[in-house]
Amino acid sequence: MVTLIPANATVTEHEFATFYVGDSLIGIDILQVQEINRNLELTHVPHAPPCVRGVVNLRGDVVTVIDLRVVFGLPGRPIDGANRNIILSCGEERIGLLVDRIADVVHAKSDEIDVPPANLLGLSGRFFSGVHKLENDLLLILNATSVVAEPEDEATAA
Repeated sequence: MVTLIPANATVTEHEFATFYVGDSLIGIDILQVQEINRNLELTHVPHAPPCVRGVVNLRGDVVTVIDLRVVFGLPGRPIDGANRNIILSCGEERIGLLVDRIADVVHAKSDEIDVPPANLLGLSGRFFSGVHKLENDLLLILNATSVVAEPEDEATAA
């Protein structure tokens, strides 16, 4: 695979908060994560794009929750005790990413992160900025900006 950084670039250390969506291990830069919570009391939003699972009241702030299963084209499933909301700060608002379950924090050097392959096990590659090989798994690195923009893209296409 091709690495994301040129050979003469400085190698930096990254930390990723990791989670599962289906069988895929996915990570997001830990600096983008505001918090991870269990607040799954979602209020349905009529006429919202299909990936918007609803909104939650998080200490007085309304947070839109995006279901990553829907974004990635996986079959939906009922929310259970393992699901979590990963809350991201996106400018002035916060966005929640509904995930199947939380995993560990993973450390990776920039020269250990590869360009994602053209086809990521059926998942849409536009949502991923890289991959990192672990001992027994492959970590897909989420491009949160593209996921957050997806509901707007779907609404515009409708």
